[in-house]
Amino acid sequence: MAEVHIIGQISKAVDFAEPHLYCKWSLQSGNAWRLVQGEVQGQSPVASHRLQHCSDFAQPLDVHLSSASVQGWPRLLVEVYAVNVLQQSWPVGYGFVHVPSTPGSHRLEISTWKVAPNGLWQSLRERFGGGGAALSKTDLLYSGVERYKLQTLSSGKVIVELNLIFRKFEEYGVEFK
Repeated sequence: MAEVHIIGQISKAVDFAEPHLYCKWSLQSGNAWRLVQGEVQGQSPVASHRLQHCSDFAQPLDVHLSSASVQGWPRLLVEVYAVNVLQQSWPVGYGFVHVPSTPGSHRLEISTWKVAPNGLWQSLRERFGGGGAALSKTDLLYSGVERYKLQTLSSGKVIVELNLIFRKFEEYGVEFK
């Protein structure tokens, strides 16, 4: 089977209005893909940096996948959450990116969005640290089937640095140039 090694980190979140953030992530792929080693989901610790609108996560990624098909190529989903002084958290950004299909080093910027408040009460609640609206199903992140029904706002960006190693793809007729 062809193999993909994904080594890197979810580096940081930039341009978010909230000062204290953490990131939940998951790596999703099609049915032909198998996890050989590593974790396909995780969560960073809470990070903050008030002066630069940047939260450094440095959350390591080390995943080894195998597949007999390139269908269902892996994608990285991120959910960024804000935390207040009462340790309450709420989502402030959702986003995803497909893992690049070329070996080597890659720096990816994942633009995120959040569900827009649907009234004055929800706007005030989100503004003063009570939380915002959350998605009930995370498949809305990458599937446009029902996402068009959502009112959304742009959020910040998540910076990801990946090093990709591909192995045995030539045996399945896949060439990378």
